[in-house]
Amino acid sequence: MTSILQSNITITPLSDVLGAKVTGADLSKPLDAPTVETLTQAWHKYIVLIFPDQDLSQSQQLNFAKHFGDTGTRSRRPEQRPEGANYNDGIMLITNVKDDKGRYVGSLPDGEMYFHHDMCYMPKPHKGTMLYAIDIPSTGGNTRFSNMYRAYDLIPDKLKKELNGRTALQVYDYHMTQTVDIDGDLTGIHNLSQPIFVRHPETGRIALYVNRLMTARIDGIPRDESNAILEELYTISESKNNYYEHSWTEGELAMWDNYCSCHARTDFPENERRLLRRCTLLGQQMIAA
Repeated sequence: MTSILQSNITITPLSDVLGAKVTGADLSKPLDAPTVETLTQAWHKYIVLIFPDQDLSQSQQLNFAKHFGDTGTRSRRPEQRPEGANYNDGIMLITNVKDDKGRYVGSLPDGEMYFHHDMCYMPKPHKGTMLYAIDIPSTGGNTRFSNMYRAYDLIPDKLKKELNGRTALQVYDYHMTQTVDIDGDLTGIHNLSQPIFVRHPETGRIALYVNRLMTARIDGIPRDESNAILEELYTISESKNNYYEHSWTEGELAMWDNYCSCHARTDFPENERRLLRRCTLLGQQMIAA
């Protein structure tokens, strides 16, 4: 299929915090280099891009993602995935839909999910995530995107100096509102220390890189002190003036930068169907700021 220039693209900011809506783009078709460059620049500027009114198959979603890098694979072992071991390992279904035996057909089914960075517990966290809305409940299930550049800027100078050069342990065992007990056995549980302050490899800007769901402790300081500092950082990053809350519409695709944003999900009625399809972009080792 021939690449096309989509010259009617309009980019409209969604909030003062982050986010922009992109209209006039058909993501089911290949894009030429100037269009990809326009979208890349908008992505770096706004951190989160929302593309409404899309009709995407699984392969079309992956093909769109490949305009911005190599697509990633799941961190969860195939035999542990609700989608099944033979399902495309580049796709995650985020859904509360069950099969005829009452088993979930995807991951992260019901309820709230704390703020987190995707794959921050891996040596090379994925740089971007693309989430496509297929079925959306009548209320709730919104996604909050926090601007971690802005969070870094809001940290008091004294605390910035105290945390300069430090790392924090990131741990994840697939819960949604529960941080892993790091005093227990971490065998078989993803865990890795990452810089608390990171430099974005494309923009050069500094972002805060801790989150409530997956950051277990600041390395090298007493636990009580670590907990207090992390809570102060969460208060900054999760404040209402530091996130944009997106209310989904079916057919939308969201594309966000995992290096400089984290995200959370609000609760929704468990008796209503919710189905979204996720893919990711491979990243690199985090750069300490």
